[in-house]
Amino acid sequence: MTAPKTKRPGRWKAGESGNPSGRPPGTGQLQQLRTALAGDVPEILAAMGTAAKAGDVQAARLILERVLPALKPLELPAPVPGIPADGTMTAKAAAVLDAAVAGVLAPGQAAQLIAALGTVSKISEVDDLTARIEALEKRHANNP
Repeated sequence: MTAPKTKRPGRWKAGESGNPSGRPPGTGQLQQLRTALAGDVPEILAAMGTAAKAGDVQAARLILERVLPALKPLELPAPVPGIPADGTMTAKAAAVLDAAVAGVLAPGQAAQLIAALGTVSKISEVDDLTARIEALEKRHANNP
């Protein structure tokens, strides 16, 4: 028989702070720096604007990077001609490749579509196997 575990000194319960009377929020070095600079921000911005207008490329770049968000590529939908609605997954993938070769789709878009077709194919296989198993189980239950 083993002895019961005893609580080691210096430990606290889950959810309790190890230092409940610790440093108050907002008194760290970063907050102190922000507070010290807060009064000077309008002057700093004005000086940066003046420097940018005077031809300081670094100042202009810093202002523009902070004010204007970076442009992100926009992906537009592209209709893919020749995809058979009731065709096999192989025929659909071939149509996507043909569209990429013809320049209708970007290679990245074609790769994403073919990957999506592969996923749909796997889901379809699972559905088919599930239906077949259920049919076998039903037949087996009726013929013991």
